[in-house]
Amino acid sequence: MPPSLNVLLRSRALKLRLVVPDAGAPRLDEPISWVHSSDLADPTPFLDAGQLLLTDGTQFPVDAMLTETTTADAATVGPSPAVPTGSVYGEYVERLVGHGIAGLGFATQVIHGTLPPALEEACRKHGLPLLEVPDRTPFIAIIRMVADYLAKEEHARAEWSLQAQRAISRAALRPDGLTSILGELERQLHSWVALYDAAGNYVRMPRNRPVPSDIASDVTAKVRTALDLGTRSASYLEIGGQSVTLQTLGRKGSLRGALAMGAIEPLDPARADIVNSVIGLASLALEQARTLDTARRHLRAGVFEQLLAGSTDVAVKTARQVWGQLPRDPLFVTASRQENPAPNLLEALELLADDYRGAVFYALRGELLVILSGRAHQDKVLELMQRHGTCGVSSETTIDGLPGALEEATRALRRATELGRAAVEFSELSEGGVLGLLREEKAGPVARGLLQPLVAHDQAEQTELLATVREWFANDCVWDKTARRLGVHRHTLRNRVDAAGRILALNLDGMRDRLELFAAVQFLEETQSQKG
Repeated sequence: MPPSLNVLLRSRALKLRLVVPDAGAPRLDEPISWVHSSDLADPTPFLDAGQLLLTDGTQFPVDAMLTETTTADAATVGPSPAVPTGSVYGEYVERLVGHGIAGLGFATQVIHGTLPPALEEACRKHGLPLLEVPDRTPFIAIIRMVADYLAKEEHARAEWSLQAQRAISRAALRPDGLTSILGELERQLHSWVALYDAAGNYVRMPRNRPVPSDIASDVTAKVRTALDLGTRSASYLEIGGQSVTLQTLGRKGSLRGALAMGAIEPLDPARADIVNSVIGLASLALEQARTLDTARRHLRAGVFEQLLAGSTDVAVKTARQVWGQLPRDPLFVTASRQENPAPNLLEALELLADDYRGAVFYALRGELLVILSGRAHQDKVLELMQRHGTCGVSSETTIDGLPGALEEATRALRRATELGRAAVEFSELSEGGVLGLLREEKAGPVARGLLQPLVAHDQAEQTELLATVREWFANDCVWDKTARRLGVHRHTLRNRVDAAGRILALNLDGMRDRLELFAAVQFLEETQSQKG
């Protein structure tokens, strides 16, 4: 920390006197970035906020009655100029306060015999700390003291940084290297440090401080947003009134996780160097697992092909050696098309498989990502997949029924893509058989368009051809039964049905056109009942 006004006031060598404010005021403990001396009426263009300004008051006219001068001095200086008004001091102090000056040191017994009362009044009014500098204290002594203090502080920070770097390097050599590194970083920064995996899940480290509960969910959301972008980034955020530093780990397009730190204090260069060292070590630790992950994914693909081929025993034995088990029956198959799978998606699936000891299994088949999971874990799979495009889900199946379930999941995926939905289950398509599939296609408008000529004819000619056709289909196209239900002769019924076919340009003696009209009538009825 740079020195404060209280540090200067406690120095017996400087002999400074506090004029404004009273002793014990909080402003006296604020750091001073540097000391500058100037006698300009407006020195602010040459000053930075947080500096202490020293002046001997040359810019202010001298009150002859308050200055002890000899006759010779008076002869040399000449007539005293007019005494300045209080507004001159007020405007001067107001400019300094507006520029963020930390304090004003005024030298007496140099130009002015005493401290101008109007200056003291202005400083008290605007809240600017005012120190009286005695005539035997040169400005250079104050400047040198601050410079020495800053140099000592910088040396101490450099020494702290070196010791902290050594401590973190030693932590990296421990068996639990990553955990020890993050724990050491917390100790050095006196702040919480949180590691997140590639899916944006918080990785709890033993003995490490947790993320404050009031901002934990918001921090997780920010981490997942940063990871989904897929690029290296550093963010300094304000979350719930707390400062948080967020840094992604890994390479562009291949992120391995993220590091979040609560910033109790601003990161100075020394602290920033420590953070950068930890980020480098953490990234290296995560990258070391990349080759192993790639090999495991190739192995997953091979195991899945064995399952599809019916070599279940071989696949189970292979999986048991690496993952412990495969998902048990019954299970779901989830399919998603991923031309270039996001690394954090694959990392997240790997973590799910590890967390549940093989109860979740995934494999890549070209551009198709396939996931096997039981009912207990399917919600976790869907929650993850819906963040990375669309997916289709099969009906519940068994390992032996995997080929058919994969086909179901693929068909559901195509439907999800057509509808622009995050997920579609095959059961939605299969309800109602083929008509259920057509219903999903929103066939109502098509049905109205096909039947419109018949509806228009009935309205214009006051006939009931559509009602006749509907009754005919309701009686499975049996002529005699339908005629009795309508109370007409079977030849009359036949003539009406033939007339409907001519109006619609359909040959109702053939199965294809008869099915076309049957489906249209069904969907028209559904549309009308929904409106009703």
